[in-house]
Amino acid sequence: MKKTPLSLKGKVFILSGPSGSGKTTLYQKLLHDKKFKNILKRSVSVTTRNPRVGEKDGRDYFFISKKQFLAKKKKGDFLESMKVFDHYYGTPKKYVENLLKKGKSVLLAIDVKGAKVVFKKMPQAVGIFVKTPSLKELKKRLALRGTENKKIFNLRFKTAVKELRESKHYRYCIVNDNLAKCYQNLRSIIISELSC
Repeated sequence: MKKTPLSLKGKVFILSGPSGSGKTTLYQKLLHDKKFKNILKRSVSVTTRNPRVGEKDGRDYFFISKKQFLAKKKKGDFLESMKVFDHYYGTPKKYVENLLKKGKSVLLAIDVKGAKVVFKKMPQAVGIFVKTPSLKELKKRLALRGTENKKIFNLRFKTAVKELRESKHYRYCIVNDNLAKCYQNLRSIIISELSC
């Protein structure tokens, strides 16, 4: 059996953080960074929620019905799947496995519950947790979004506080007090891990 060279084996990077931490912005910056072109690939998640303004099916998410999602879950099609705020989300297992076999690294932006499941299945996955400098700043960022009613806002903040406690289970923890500085820290982590 032919052994795959170590340099061709991909890595799984998990980027987590509460709503308002800037996780999604950092995730997008990584994917558009020329340094990681053809090396770091995103996994498009599956969800049952409706598309937000500007989101496209197959690019941002695969938008499917609850019935379709549960059928896929039953078949074991997801690496991890969770119900978050009345909607289901899942990471397609085959997509991730195919990228890793090709020697590509995969970037997952998932919540702490989903990350916990992936860490159990893939202990070698590199976890990076993004947080705000303080709870006050987190609350301010969530309020500035203005996309949710008071009930959802309070639920998101309560969930964020719980998620912050999970940061200790990640290999790295970065504070997003300045986006450019935070991105450079994140970028350095990825470069360091890929050169191992």
